[in-house]
Amino acid sequence: MLNKPDLSFWKLWNLSFGFFGVQIAYALQSSQVSRIFSTIGADPHQLSYFWILPPLMGFLVQPIIGSASDRTWNRFGRRLPYLIVGALVAIIVMCFLPNAGSLGLTVSMAIFFGLFCLMLLDTSINMAMQPFKMLVGDFVNEKQKGTAYAIQSFLCNAGSFVGYLAPFILALFLSKTAPEGEVPPTVTFAFYLGAAILLLCVIYTFWKVKEMPPKEYALYNGAPEKQENTGNMFKQMLGALKTAPKVFWTIGLVQFFCWSGFLFLWTYSTDAIAGHIFDAPVVDKVTGVSIDGKTYSDKYLFADDNLVIDDGRLTIKEIVIDGQAMTPNIVVNNAGDTIIRGGQIVYANGVPTVKPGETFAVAGDKVVVSNADAAQSEFVIENEARTVTTLSTITADNKLMTAHIAVNKNGTWETEQVAELPAASAAEIKAEVAPVLNAQSVEYQDAGDWNGVLFAIQAVFALIWASVLPKFKNRRLGYSISLFIGAFGFISVWFFKSKFALFGYEIPLASLSYGLMGCGWAAMLAMPFTILTNALSGQNIGTYLGLFNCTICLPQIIAGILGGLILGLFPESANGTPQTVFMVVLAGVLMLIGAIAVWIIKETSGSAQQQAKAE
Repeated sequence: MLNKPDLSFWKLWNLSFGFFGVQIAYALQSSQVSRIFSTIGADPHQLSYFWILPPLMGFLVQPIIGSASDRTWNRFGRRLPYLIVGALVAIIVMCFLPNAGSLGLTVSMAIFFGLFCLMLLDTSINMAMQPFKMLVGDFVNEKQKGTAYAIQSFLCNAGSFVGYLAPFILALFLSKTAPEGEVPPTVTFAFYLGAAILLLCVIYTFWKVKEMPPKEYALYNGAPEKQENTGNMFKQMLGALKTAPKVFWTIGLVQFFCWSGFLFLWTYSTDAIAGHIFDAPVVDKVTGVSIDGKTYSDKYLFADDNLVIDDGRLTIKEIVIDGQAMTPNIVVNNAGDTIIRGGQIVYANGVPTVKPGETFAVAGDKVVVSNADAAQSEFVIENEARTVTTLSTITADNKLMTAHIAVNKNGTWETEQVAELPAASAAEIKAEVAPVLNAQSVEYQDAGDWNGVLFAIQAVFALIWASVLPKFKNRRLGYSISLFIGAFGFISVWFFKSKFALFGYEIPLASLSYGLMGCGWAAMLAMPFTILTNALSGQNIGTYLGLFNCTICLPQIIAGILGGLILGLFPESANGTPQTVFMVVLAGVLMLIGAIAVWIIKETSGSAQQQAKAE
């Protein structure tokens, strides 16, 4: 096996440049997705569950991609075909995800659609990201790998900086608030911008990077010129795990604690900042009704497949315009405000725009009605337009006041029971409500924009720290110190609640906390792959890197499953909302454990191992 030649700086740069675009997409996902789900109407206790499916897909898909790319040889290369497929899927999904709340769907369906998009986005981003890691392993010798991954880390954090800061910058030109259930334009156009940059980066990579032909690859990487698909791929991957160097498993243990911590940060950061620092207002979300001891929650049926409450919002039976009954998908009133979407009342700043049974238009008003097939009709009201009261009405502060149980008898709706809650016995009927942060409030959306800024500060510190990491002669020392600094950053968020004025902005003191987190993030991106690829030979490097991605996915899956349960163990704030800031502190504790676990890693050399086997 020939020694790989040293590469110029710009060749090292070109190998990883596409990472810049991929990481913009990843930054938008990590900083804005929880904000998107909260804005649509998700419960804080459910946020972590939305993050289970993406890493689960990565857990299943990445090893397959890694193993398959080891056996791919065509005119486009062996790694680049996976880059183009992953990037194109990511670009498409980035145009749909922020619009999940604007498609006229019910809250449940909008969340489901958003979850499906998130699954595709995370999978495609990882699919596009993996080839860059593998290209470094294919082209770069052991001496330059530290520098190569440092360049990759630099581009990664530069992309993160752009992605994190985009919503805040766009807020200078676009509105940062939107109708209830819809994502602000600042976030939507940030995703559009990220998709455009990712497309340009992919084009640049295909223009500048030419992969080695099979014969040349075999000379430099000690792999056969053509690898046959002998046996079952999963059996081959299992065999690779059995012969994996010990460093594969010890780094994986460190990865477990670090990636669990960052999953909690991505999940709860927006709510933590909104509640802990920006004092976002609270609204009561209707979670269900208890009647005669039986609880009907937001997803349970009262009668004949009609929901009383759907994810904290009221459903309606129909509207009546001048005596004509209809069941629209969207209703826009005379002022141009959408008051009904997806068969549900639209809320504005936590208050319903119209109540069931209430008149919303009078003689002379214009009302636009859209059906499920998007066909629109405009009505000039002669008498009145109103919603039909069949299910429930609420007070202005979102609390259920009247419960209607309706049944369908021969095509006609009849109210079987009406219970006025203030006069009813609490033991018989009661509304169940839970306080949540008002995701439509200016304070919450300010926090959402600032959350991106805080992550951008994290990226800047990571950029700086990435240039320092190669100077550590002892990689374990640099790795451990970085994680210790990051852990301190997580934990300090609890203490840094105040803000300070700078250039006319109220800057959260937690900016320093996120900067320190960046030191840990830089090490997480560079150190594991540097140490691991140095311990691997070229033959199965794609397979091992695909399998190693499971050490990123598995901790996120576990953290996603346990996140809501753990959040429920922490005390609530004075206004009754979950103290999500505790989850950020917990993430710091996990990082601290990871920093200690670094010292069980024993570095090895792949070439040395291969030579020993040959002898």
